[in-house]
Amino acid sequence: MGTASSRRHPTRRRALARCIAASVLLPGLLALGPLQARDRGIPPTGVIGIEERQLNADYWTRQLAKPDAVILDARAIARQNARLAELDPSVHDIERLPASLSRERVQGWIEAISQPRDEPLFDERGEPVAAAVLQGLDADLALDKIPAQQATRYGMVVRRADLRTFPTRLRVFNSRGDTDIDRYQESALFPGTPVAVAHESRDGRYWFVVSPLYAAWVEKDRIALGDKAPVFAYTRKTPYLVVTGATARSVHTPEQPGVSDVQLEMGVRVPLLADWPADEAVNGQHHYASHVIELPYRAADGTLRFSPALLPRTSDTSSDYLPLTQANLVRQGFKFFGERYGWGHSYNTRDCSGFVSEIYRSFGVQLPRNTRDQAVSPAYNRIDLDETLGHDERLKIVKSLEVGDLIYIPGHVMMVVGHQDGWPYVIHDTTGITFRDRTGDLTRVHLNGVSVTPLVPLLFNKEQPTVDRITSIQRIRP
Repeated sequence: MGTASSRRHPTRRRALARCIAASVLLPGLLALGPLQARDRGIPPTGVIGIEERQLNADYWTRQLAKPDAVILDARAIARQNARLAELDPSVHDIERLPASLSRERVQGWIEAISQPRDEPLFDERGEPVAAAVLQGLDADLALDKIPAQQATRYGMVVRRADLRTFPTRLRVFNSRGDTDIDRYQESALFPGTPVAVAHESRDGRYWFVVSPLYAAWVEKDRIALGDKAPVFAYTRKTPYLVVTGATARSVHTPEQPGVSDVQLEMGVRVPLLADWPADEAVNGQHHYASHVIELPYRAADGTLRFSPALLPRTSDTSSDYLPLTQANLVRQGFKFFGERYGWGHSYNTRDCSGFVSEIYRSFGVQLPRNTRDQAVSPAYNRIDLDETLGHDERLKIVKSLEVGDLIYIPGHVMMVVGHQDGWPYVIHDTTGITFRDRTGDLTRVHLNGVSVTPLVPLLFNKEQPTVDRITSIQRIRP
């Protein structure tokens, strides 16, 4: 899960596990028709192959032959999720952890993520991060304080929480002036997510937690400690609501700050208190304009508590996970359209692998957090594209792609959203794209957000088509 670590075992390296950039070039400009009339083959949008009419979900859903045909029903999705938990080593079944954890296991988790980086690092002012600072971060891991055995502790995320490589808010970067990709930002966890709490930083401000999809450091005030039974019981309560918008937010309430203004992301499931008395206020407010839900919060002593909260009826929610159809896949993807790219879920947004994960989570489908793990997961219908596969053979494969298929190149994932003139188009959360205009000049567009672009087949770098860099395709279907 998600997804840029500092010091890690080579096989666990996550710096290539997310979308750093996607260089997409449409070869065959002949297929773009109207673009030929313009001097450089670039439409007013500034993105090759993209007209204004293509910048909404309806344009793509109207082209679908069977837009509402169910791809996988709820039972098939449950079986696939079970297969993911059983077969995918990147997924943690924390409910089945033993009653106690050994020093070796805890230290192994920490050292897999908290590894020093080989390259120089710079701070937000563009100054090199001093060696003494980096050494201090290493000491903050407090590996010497891990007991030989400890009881397995559980908790729950109560506020959206950044997962960090080291127990620090220090942001570090690979180069001066490039302050978008914080190399200590791993991912984020959302309210209601259960975690195993494995260790505490030396200063006592961070916990190292293991969630179902990721393990890293998180600030303690984002986690409430609780007994195992109520933690996992909360995740199974019925009835419930599923957030189907990009985000939803609970109503502000000074009476219960712990559940006030809580941001919930697409696919998050929350218990619905459907039998709440009509004449009983919720945190000082009548509830007829809202859903009464139950949210976790952190008591003053750090323990887990639950409270009713209000979620406006205007929020984009559903009484169950959405039907997995091609039309819904397109619509869910476009709900993020234009959102800024956020490496490792920074900027309160998401990156490429987080983007596709949250789309599929709104249908109840679980994906690993990082592109590296998603691309090779044995839980889905995977098509591996060997590096020896020729360009023409690759074109045949990508031309047959269907809406919802996930396309992986090193460090990036894209979802097929439709076809134009026989070639696939994709929606993806990307830093930017590269293509050649009609004159043959290279053009780089700094998109830095959720974007729709053509896929087939142009530049990953100055010489190589993006299609030639595809490593695998994952198909979430029978």
